Amino acid sequence: MVSARLLVLSLFSASLVGSQPTESSQQVSSPPAHPAGEPSLSIDNLSFPWSRLRLPKYIIPLHYHLLLHPNLTSLSFTGSVQIQIDVQNNTNWVVLHSKGLQISKATILDQNLTHLSEQVLPVLHNPSHEQIGIFSPRVLSSGQKYFLYIEFGAELAEGFYGFYKSTYRTSTGETRTLASTHFEPTSARMAFPCFDEPSFKANFSVRIRRRPEYISLSNMPVIKTVEVSGDLLEDQFAPSVQMSTYLVAFVICDFKSVTGTTSSGVQVSIYAAPEKWQQTHYALEVAVKMLDFYEEFFNIRYPLPKQDLIAIPDFQSGAMENWGLTTYRETSLLYDPLTSSVSDKLWVTMVIGHELAHQWFGNLVTMEWWNDIWLNEGFARYMEYISVEATYPDLKVEEYLLHTCFAAVGHDSLNSSRPISSPAENPTQIKEMFDTVSYDKGACVLHMLRHFLTDEVFQRGIVRYLRKYSYKNAHNQDLWDSLANTCSEEDFISGKHCYSSSQASKNAYLFAGEHLNLTAMMNTWTLQKGIPLVTVTRKGARLLLRQDRFLKTVLPSDPQWSTLQKGFLWHIPLTYKTDSSSTIHRHLMTSPTDSIHIGEEASWVKVNSDMTGYYMVHYEDGGWDVMTKLLSENHTALSYKDRTHLIHNAFQLVTAGHLPLNKALDLIGYLLLETHTVPLLQGLGYLEAFYHLVEKRDESVLTHNLGAYILRFFRAIIDQQTWSDSGTVSERRLRTEVLSLACHLDDPPCVKRARQYFSDWLQSNGTLNLPTDVAETVYSVGAQDDHGWASLLHTYKISLSEAQKHKILYALASSKDTSKLEGLLELGLEGKVIRSQDLSTLILMVARNPKGHYLAWDFVKKNWDTLVQKFQLGSFCIRNIIIGTTSQFSSPEELTEVQSFFESIKEQASQLRATQIALDNVLKNVRWVQRNLETLRKWLNEQMQ
Repeated sequence: MVSARLLVLSLFSASLVGSQPTESSQQVSSPPAHPAGEPSLSIDNLSFPWSRLRLPKYIIPLHYHLLLHPNLTSLSFTGSVQIQIDVQNNTNWVVLHSKGLQISKATILDQNLTHLSEQVLPVLHNPSHEQIGIFSPRVLSSGQKYFLYIEFGAELAEGFYGFYKSTYRTSTGETRTLASTHFEPTSARMAFPCFDEPSFKANFSVRIRRRPEYISLSNMPVIKTVEVSGDLLEDQFAPSVQMSTYLVAFVICDFKSVTGTTSSGVQVSIYAAPEKWQQTHYALEVAVKMLDFYEEFFNIRYPLPKQDLIAIPDFQSGAMENWGLTTYRETSLLYDPLTSSVSDKLWVTMVIGHELAHQWFGNLVTMEWWNDIWLNEGFARYMEYISVEATYPDLKVEEYLLHTCFAAVGHDSLNSSRPISSPAENPTQIKEMFDTVSYDKGACVLHMLRHFLTDEVFQRGIVRYLRKYSYKNAHNQDLWDSLANTCSEEDFISGKHCYSSSQASKNAYLFAGEHLNLTAMMNTWTLQKGIPLVTVTRKGARLLLRQDRFLKTVLPSDPQWSTLQKGFLWHIPLTYKTDSSSTIHRHLMTSPTDSIHIGEEASWVKVNSDMTGYYMVHYEDGGWDVMTKLLSENHTALSYKDRTHLIHNAFQLVTAGHLPLNKALDLIGYLLLETHTVPLLQGLGYLEAFYHLVEKRDESVLTHNLGAYILRFFRAIIDQQTWSDSGTVSERRLRTEVLSLACHLDDPPCVKRARQYFSDWLQSNGTLNLPTDVAETVYSVGAQDDHGWASLLHTYKISLSEAQKHKILYALASSKDTSKLEGLLELGLEGKVIRSQDLSTLILMVARNPKGHYLAWDFVKKNWDTLVQKFQLGSFCIRNIIIGTTSQFSSPEELTEVQSFFESIKEQASQLRATQIALDNVLKNVRWVQRNLETLRKWLNEQMQ
């Protein structure tokens, strides 16, 4: 039906190849109007009226009246939508989004609901842009409102986008079906024709038809249920607030719920499959607490009467913030005290904190376009930390923020990184925006800004931002203006607590004796990619500073170094402390070189206190020797965050070629004295990463020596661990990591203990509850023989705990039997025993295993087309698969192999930033090995003597 009509599009598609219109180029007038009363043209005489990816701005949707009737037996749905539109230019055409929908009828009515045409209107399709054009023989007049009415139908989607089917199995083996939605970023158009861009905010009145054995949920509460026929009911939901299409949601299922109420009267419910209902109680407690916290923190009431949180059995991402109906992976919402570890508990708490933060950041105030998605995701990621720290201080969430920033640094120090705010036009580019840069770097830049402005100023500024742009869309600049307290001329005249932009430079924050231009400062962090390296040199009473772009794939001696450095400059809010004062000193560095007076008496200086700033630090001319000495003699002179930051910086500088490996290894020698979990795990993490790298090479002696060194060095810590769930959150986290590594390194006491636990668990027929912090380690040791592996696979199939299943899957993927690993991957591809949603995780688990290293990569190459079909190009699953399976390659031959595969999928690879990141990662590893392997070998030999 579509392809026959597409011939008329060839003119447009030819002119559009490679074009990415800018925001301003969207402001074009509508297609020419036909004179009123001209007879309708036949569809053969019409060509598609619009050539751009972005919709025209001259038709604004105001209110959607949406009726949906999903059939969970035939796995299809029918529906109708009546959209009230405001026409701002004379036109004969309405262009909107639709993807995969069969349009059976389209008409346009005037404000009195009178049809403009006697006949059904022609509908043209442009599948490449996921748009339809509806032609009205009568002109739609500027300044008038109309109703667009469309009837449509489709199959429930396979996969994880749009209006899709999901299933779950009961303990008796029965398969039950539900239908759920996931629209962000561009999939509302798969469920109903709509203006599917974030700036087209509208109200939504939803009606859903269902059989009596099901319930239906949407963004708003049901206000009325009517009987349509004997076995068909219709739920009518209250009209929504103004919101973007990607936040609309509906679910039809047979789930059970648990309900509570916040102090301001919002009804909170957690929904899950009936047999998992017992696992919903912790999420309810968290959600109620979090909503209370956010209402107070933002000083803005949650605007809906209810908030539902639902665990969907098939779900690609972690969770989705649909307003009033947040959807989650089961692992992100359900908590089972018997099988969920402390890390699982923290994860559930943080994900709920993230999605509920979005009810304000993202839902109430939405970015204008996807290039600024960080305004949603960076804030929600940062608010996870602020909210969990306030509501669950015992979870010690602040210990994890450093790792969020370290993840951002890892990505941002590759040339393939991108600015926080980047152009994105087509759906693939838009999906790729949901990455480490938007989430983690976004959060860390906000953390830096909060510390720079102070908590109070930062909080006041974001409340001002949320109030001013409620139910609207915003840009980066709007946030900087709100934080710097500048306003438009009208705001200023109306007497609000702000001043005009012309006064901003005079009145902005007084800092270090200068007036701060916040926009100029923040543009250096959001509009250019990368992270700065501040090189520090001590010259008597002065500290000499130099900033460069920090790159891990290019050395200063490389020919392309100066080209890649050109034009990069940041406004860096430096902090530092010395032993001669307890004060944290501040300095804003805005030039390539700078100097600070610190006094002769300071024997050491630590720059970037507690890593509140998003920049790397290199201590030149023996500066690292001073730090190594300080840590070995008096490590508590620095906070645990400073110690962790030093470890991270040292090893990152090794990778970038600024520091010899033995210097970094000497620096962590002090860890024998360390009692804090975070620096311990940071140092251990680097040694473990080197071990995983060399064990995948033909380096048996080096692998053995490094493993033996790690076990010897951390012997006391390993021996201190109890195989229990006792202790603080930090102690429990250390236990999980340390024992997992010890058993992976075949430490005899560890393996013996794990085998005994596994044997007891087998004999109990699965009724023994293993300590949750060590369960994954116990399963992994048990999975190494045939009987243990088969028993685990059986438990995996019947377990009702997703937390337990995740631990078992990890164990199954740790087998040294390659035929078992191949079988697992095939099960993941089939999608029955191992759900498709878990396939990308499984592939990475197998890739981490030295025996599965190439297996996983070969599997990806062989099944590439199927994987893209399952997960969609640009999705985070595809990104994780590409980057994760190649992340341990470290030879020139492997680099060539990856390059040749990407060449073979050139058309798709060229659309993906992830392929370039993967190549950069492999190149980084190749260079690391070339520069550091001999140093590591020599250093280990000296240590082992």
